[in-house]
Amino acid sequence: MSPDPAASDTGGPPDDGPMIDPARATERLCFLFPPVVGVGAVGVVRELDPGVPGLGTALILVGTFGYTLLTLGVAVALFLDARRVRASGLWEPRPWLNAAFAVLWAPAAGVVYLSRRHRHLGTPAGHSRWWLVVAASLVATLFGTVAAVVGVVLSIPGLVLWAVGTAGVIAVGVFPVAIHQDAAYVCTRRVAWNPNPGTHLGAAFVSLFLPPVQPLLAAYYLHRRRRTVGLWSSPGKVTPSRG
Repeated sequence: MSPDPAASDTGGPPDDGPMIDPARATERLCFLFPPVVGVGAVGVVRELDPGVPGLGTALILVGTFGYTLLTLGVAVALFLDARRVRASGLWEPRPWLNAAFAVLWAPAAGVVYLSRRHRHLGTPAGHSRWWLVVAASLVATLFGTVAAVVGVVLSIPGLVLWAVGTAGVIAVGVFPVAIHQDAAYVCTRRVAWNPNPGTHLGAAFVSLFLPPVQPLLAAYYLHRRRRTVGLWSSPGKVTPSRG
């Protein structure tokens, strides 16, 4: 679909809505789901082997409360953005249906909406160097894996915990954000490959629950980026793109 002249240069309808862009708010809220879920998961582990009394329960409560707040935030943001976009005539998402989906499963609802929104309206370009963070997460995962194996072979539990914890924090905290933001940059270049930022965000979420997938996804993304855009290409003129 070609760029619509009525659309703004931020990947959406004309900028006549609220000061807070609900589409960008949806992105930011989705970025927070992995850390919040991670906090809750750590709490569950702590409850199974408590070191500090009450710490596991506190982490579970923080994770649960945080997830609930993010769910409500995504539901509201999707409703507002869908209503705004629908009124512009550029696309016709159903506000109440998207909000209801978010209440049931907010991360999936946010990813699906962002992916579909990109196909119709595009996504604002991200910074050109986010690929460095994707590469850092790949290196951290590989290094953590090697360190964990060494720790197991040499019977060093502390090394195993440190390696897994460090790699996990980097993967959970920055990998989904980095691959989404870099895809948002790449998709505005005049190249054959137009990665959908929302789809890549969803793939990054899945990779966090399937650890072997994360380094494969990062390596594949970096390979495609190098072949199509290059890694050190300077930012030039961008064009709105549909994935």
